[in-house]
Amino acid sequence: MTTTTSTAPGGTWTLGDRTVSRVGYGVMQLAGPGVMGPPRDHDEAVTVLREAVALGVTHLDTSDAYGPRVTNRLIREALHPYPADLLVATKVGARRDAVGGWPTARRPEELRAQVRGNLESLGVDTLDLVYLRMGDAAGPRAGSVAEAFETLAELQQEGLVRHLGVSNVTAEQVAEARTIAPVVGVQNRYNLAHRDDDELVVRLAEDGIAFVPYFPLGGFTPLQSETLARVAAAAGATPSGVALAWLLQRSPNVLVIPGTSRVAHLRENVAGARLRLTGKQLADLDTVGR
Repeated sequence: MTTTTSTAPGGTWTLGDRTVSRVGYGVMQLAGPGVMGPPRDHDEAVTVLREAVALGVTHLDTSDAYGPRVTNRLIREALHPYPADLLVATKVGARRDAVGGWPTARRPEELRAQVRGNLESLGVDTLDLVYLRMGDAAGPRAGSVAEAFETLAELQQEGLVRHLGVSNVTAEQVAEARTIAPVVGVQNRYNLAHRDDDELVVRLAEDGIAFVPYFPLGGFTPLQSETLARVAAAAGATPSGVALAWLLQRSPNVLVIPGTSRVAHLRENVAGARLRLTGKQLADLDTVGR
């Protein structure tokens, strides 16, 4: 299912009916502080989006809750009409309150409103991929996804959503969602320092389902960062580039969506996809999350 090309950063993966670059771009950081309001530099934000596409990125990750609606409108301004090979994934299941909080919003009428909001702000008739976000800021929480995911499956049948995924979920919730409708992607917290989903990554790969880590570069302790920095120095790369390269070599179904608001940092992240870590380097990095 995975092939390597000269133009797609990190090679490619078939996500639903679309072949996308394994290195994508998460747009959350383009919103203002606290993911609220407009970007600090509007022109730079537009430039970052256009540069991502120019670098071969064909997978963007967004949400109408970012801003709210700020990042979706930036995507539309920068890239509409969208390239035929560009997949824009979005998330529903939470809204923003007046103080910048993220209260859950998973009732059927709330999910329908969020899907309509994403359609409007992105300027499309059908959303490429919609993730149902469960849990909370602390991580997944046990509980059924049935009612919420059934609502998204109905929206898919109505032609408003092309593909479905789940985010911030347990393995049991992934399995439950798959009994309701096909799941093409799972988006959970995962990186060198947070390896709780090791088994899930493998299981999803066997079933041809993408695993999309969020916070791929965050949450390292000083000691872990020291190990990462040492491997990066030996490899002649940045620590962030090494962390992304480790994820890409972890399993072929892993798609990374690092975020940034700066063009220079975007280019560094894409360059990290071209780094091939040695067996010794991978072994050293494996000690970070153990």
